[in-house]
Amino acid sequence: MKKDFDTVRVELGPDSYDIVIGRNAWNNLPEFVAKKEYSRNALIVTDTNVGPLYAEKVKSLLAQAGIRAAVAAVPAGEASKSLTVAEEVFTRAIEGGLDRRSPVIALGGGVVGDLGGFIAAAYMRGVPFIQIPTSLLADVDSSVGGKVAVNHRLGKNLIGAFYQPEGVFIDLDCLKTLPPREISTGLGEIIKYGIISDGELFAYLEKNSQAVKALDLEAIRRLILRSCQIKAEVVSRDEKESGLRRILNYGHTMAHAVEKEAGYGRYNHGEAVAIGMVCAAHIGAALKLSDEGLLERIEELCRRLGLPTRVENCAVDKMYAAIFHDKKTVNGVVSWVLAPCLGETVITGDVPEEIVKAAMAYCCA
Repeated sequence: MKKDFDTVRVELGPDSYDIVIGRNAWNNLPEFVAKKEYSRNALIVTDTNVGPLYAEKVKSLLAQAGIRAAVAAVPAGEASKSLTVAEEVFTRAIEGGLDRRSPVIALGGGVVGDLGGFIAAAYMRGVPFIQIPTSLLADVDSSVGGKVAVNHRLGKNLIGAFYQPEGVFIDLDCLKTLPPREISTGLGEIIKYGIISDGELFAYLEKNSQAVKALDLEAIRRLILRSCQIKAEVVSRDEKESGLRRILNYGHTMAHAVEKEAGYGRYNHGEAVAIGMVCAAHIGAALKLSDEGLLERIEELCRRLGLPTRVENCAVDKMYAAIFHDKKTVNGVVSWVLAPCLGETVITGDVPEEIVKAAMAYCCA
């Protein structure tokens, strides 16, 4: 890749791939595709918000490498992560003449990435997959690591697979089209990386919150690069979440309960993660496990970056019941990822019900 792009390698043996980060990063796509010996037909999975902005550009880039791409644009929003919508996209792939060497390209945010990856993993038992994330949240989270899934009415991401992309292309210019709320939701996951792995990253966010919110190019590039490096290192050491990778779930146990009980769409993923991180920090404080003041620092940074720290119109008992439907719960034991201090984590299934419910109550408006 050209020197004006940052590249992060995800080391997974034969399934290794690069994350390319920079302005106009998509311009690397024709050369990348030409080297892969893909079939002539491809499918771009996008949504009704992103498709009108970028689908034709990506089609044109693929055409430079001799690839003819059909477009499947699903309704924007979490509701499209469903088996019903997936069936419609499968139909589009079949009608488009895709074979086992035809790439599926996910062009969009986290919903599109998860759905597109699920399609790629299941169609003809697996076809090539490329991630082109267009949101800050997808840049630093869902586009990296190969977790693909759709939701079920009883829980989030319950139907899916581990399926790695062959390449990820993060174009920083896409962020200019995002509303402030979408920037904030991506920052929720970046805060998480600071908590679980890099106290300096957390401190950088504290000191540079205004520049970050203003989308200062150097600040955003630094945050995306560091976040991808952290996730790539974790995924390279534990691809299928048998151990270390579970630390990436910090804040997510409560977050998934928030998303489900508030109704999908009321809080987007990064907002729910922010609330979940406050819940996890409260549990850490109640167990006298965490440094004094960590809860307050997490809350303050979330607020400063435009993220909620409280959930509205959710009952504690319902959220508590919901965590037992989370895919990370095994034999009725919920694994909580907690942070004794910035950059350090512990995982425990030994958290009393009353402490969990007290933390949930703390997070209820």
